[in-house]
Amino acid sequence: METGEKKIQKALVSISELRVSLLSDGGPVFPVDSVSLNILEGETLGLVGESGCGKSMTSMALMGLLPRPHGKIAGGSIKFKDKELVGLGTGEMMKIRGKDISMIFQDPMTSLNPIYTVGDQIIEAILAHKKMPRSEARNLAVEMLRKVGIPSPEKRADAYPHLLSGGMRQRVMIAMALVLHPELLIADEPTTALDVTIQAQILSLIEDLKRDSGMSVLLITHNMGLVAENADRVAVMYAGSILEEAATAEFFGAPSHPYARGLLDSIPRIRGEDRELKAIPGIVPALRDLPPGCKFSSRCAQRQDRCSLEEPPLFMVSDDHKVRCWLFSKKGRLC
Repeated sequence: METGEKKIQKALVSISELRVSLLSDGGPVFPVDSVSLNILEGETLGLVGESGCGKSMTSMALMGLLPRPHGKIAGGSIKFKDKELVGLGTGEMMKIRGKDISMIFQDPMTSLNPIYTVGDQIIEAILAHKKMPRSEARNLAVEMLRKVGIPSPEKRADAYPHLLSGGMRQRVMIAMALVLHPELLIADEPTTALDVTIQAQILSLIEDLKRDSGMSVLLITHNMGLVAENADRVAVMYAGSILEEAATAEFFGAPSHPYARGLLDSIPRIRGEDRELKAIPGIVPALRDLPPGCKFSSRCAQRQDRCSLEEPPLFMVSDDHKVRCWLFSKKGRLC
């Protein structure tokens, strides 16, 4: 804004102290443990971390798709536009899912039904939320396939998923997710199975559609490069907890948590840089065998005695930067 005023964005989604439990042979484990996170209107939030850290489980809780009967929300709140989603019945959640909140899964081949054409699957998504003639729904489906860059969309609408390339199938998933103009799109590793060129095309497509519609995006990935190029804010997850959250520029300019710095140090650089590629020592602990205190303490080169005894809270190190680390107990303020 020309006046220099900072535009205040409202939270579209507010997650507070969310706990997700999964029943295992040894009792319940918590892949999502007291997570608090906001997704603002019109922003892209990048949720990053190693495989198994709880990123996808957080999105499944948000969508009401936790595996049953073993998975459930054990505590906390998920509000979408001030409407509490935790505890909603299946029917109420189905009205929101697909229409207000949509999701792109990382493997379109397993997400698309192989015995129905891609056009029929988009049509069914439309008719689940809108009353209209099937012919009109087909026209909407074809138009959406055209918008996501699929050539000859009238012909492709009658194709089965196995007849399309990986990039085309992912575009179909995007068309299905966006055909009802949701306010939030969850993109869970949307480019994992695609080559680099197609990755760029898919992410550019999501950004274009986001800009046109004003929707928010939750981008879930372990690829820090994708986050640097596409996210407005970054949240780092580890063993079910958020360890750091910041605006993208501040995060990549000054990562604060030892785990976040380790993630960035492990990224290969362009040739010509005299820099040794570093790895984070150790492995992510099993959910049933988490260390006491800070969950990262067993792998942290900067750990103190306190780290193994007491889990740190989130500290504010700037207005847009939160860190869950005892190193900032004197530098920051409690959230």
